Amino acid sequence: MIVDAETLELSNAIEGLLGALREISVEGHVQEELMESVCEIATTPCANVREAGLQLRSLRRIVQSVAADRGLAIGSAGTHPFAMWEDQRIVSRPRYRDLVAGLQFVARQEIIFGIHVHVGLDDPDKAIHVANGMRVHIPLLLALSANSPFWRGDQTGLDSTRTPIFRAFPRVGIPPRYDDWNDYAQRIEFMTSCKVIRDYTYLWWDVRPHPRLGTVEIRVMDSQTRVEHTLSLAAMVQAMVKELAEHYESGQPLSSYPYEMLDENKWLAARHGLDGSLVDLPNAGRVLVPDLTRRLIERLHPHAEELGAAEELEGIEDLLENGNGASRQAVVFAANHDLREVVHEIVTATVPEPAETGTE
Repeated sequence: MIVDAETLELSNAIEGLLGALREISVEGHVQEELMESVCEIATTPCANVREAGLQLRSLRRIVQSVAADRGLAIGSAGTHPFAMWEDQRIVSRPRYRDLVAGLQFVARQEIIFGIHVHVGLDDPDKAIHVANGMRVHIPLLLALSANSPFWRGDQTGLDSTRTPIFRAFPRVGIPPRYDDWNDYAQRIEFMTSCKVIRDYTYLWWDVRPHPRLGTVEIRVMDSQTRVEHTLSLAAMVQAMVKELAEHYESGQPLSSYPYEMLDENKWLAARHGLDGSLVDLPNAGRVLVPDLTRRLIERLHPHAEELGAAEELEGIEDLLENGNGASRQAVVFAANHDLREVVHEIVTATVPEPAETGTE
């Protein structure tokens, strides 16, 4: 989020930032999104999570430096605690103007911020298998990443208010299960030939194959204020994908679970975050989110070690011990009931000090 450095209100300033950044050489990408108060940063394809971390930290520092020169600051969370969508301008790009023309209010009120993690795969049928398998992990990733307890100046009672806001969009949430790549391709072709979508990127599922990039993309998570939490979640996602890729290579079929229970778990995660429990679908019982997470981390740890991401995966423990972003925002708010203080804390924690990363 781009905010005024003094008032901490969202600022429709992306074009000025992008203009200034064109004069600076950066590794990675800084670009616009739907609204002028949103700045999207993205790494290039990285060999491992550590490399992604170096890029992300550098990108946040560079964007913050350019923003500061213009009386602005950047902050990362799932929502801005007191912003009004009515005050936000749509970016003047054909895709976004067409999006608003098609979706109207649904698009205009979407002032939310998320993380997308792409993991490269080498086979289209494997990608479908992984996307199908990731559906069961979506609620847990949301519970860990929930970082949007405030909306339009109100404490909503949800850890991830971003989730129901985005749910107003079509073609979102837990995706359908596809038989294989041909099934996926035929069903997408049916939608495009009927002209209900322009291409597959208009499917905003929580997890989706991204054929143009050769990845599976996981999209359910709220933006993280702290870079180390972003990297821990990325490490967890990468280990999950590796486990499912090996499951496909072994020829094993995936277990099948009712869609309504996958969706119910997602609601429980958005509502309660780390303080709730999810339905352990294989055993049809409720399990506390921290217990379920630690059980899964133990299973994923060998995969993370092979990927060189064991240290980052261990950072999930900080979320379990000290709270996700939503609970940390709530602690700041409880002191003085001052949402500007909450935004100030978000801005302060968003850009890491150089000392955090050691030598780069």
